[in-house]
Amino acid sequence: MGSGKSTLSDYFAKKGAKVIDADLIYREVVHKGKPALTEIVRVFGNEVLDGEGQLDRKKLASIVFNDKVKLEVLNGLTHKYIIEEIIEEIKKARESHVEVLVIECPIPIKHGFIDLVDEVYVVVADEKVRAERIMKRNNLSFDDALKRIRSQMTNDEYISIADKVIRNESDFDSLIAQLEGNI
Repeated sequence: MGSGKSTLSDYFAKKGAKVIDADLIYREVVHKGKPALTEIVRVFGNEVLDGEGQLDRKKLASIVFNDKVKLEVLNGLTHKYIIEEIIEEIKKARESHVEVLVIECPIPIKHGFIDLVDEVYVVVADEKVRAERIMKRNNLSFDDALKRIRSQMTNDEYISIADKVIRNESDFDSLIAQLEGNI
């Protein structure tokens, strides 16, 4: 979160790649009436729903980003549905003879996502830089941004599974120059 994954995915998309965004798929699989939402409500209660019966993502975030165990429970509930959808999107892309397929995913290793790709590109940035980006983008406090960052894998953990590492602590042009030097 806040490292620049989406910026790189957008760049690849502009160059003609098909991008599968795991966060967007997450939003789809937790819609009202979907099995993932039913499971979330069973575990976390009706208080994670808004007045229309949809998932209140901010309310759920306030619960799971303050408790690593609850975050792991949520990931365990949702990732099977996300992986199903990603696999289906990969099949469609292959049938359409897509040349470059990018899966943008914040949790690549712990829940089976890494098995779906040929190469892993990891974007890392200093924690403070990431927190500042998240604060600006999501209108969060510094502490809340840090909680979200620290709920994910560390930079070292990401680097350990990477085929290519992109460091993103500067501007867009520097990020793209690193990327182009790695592909």
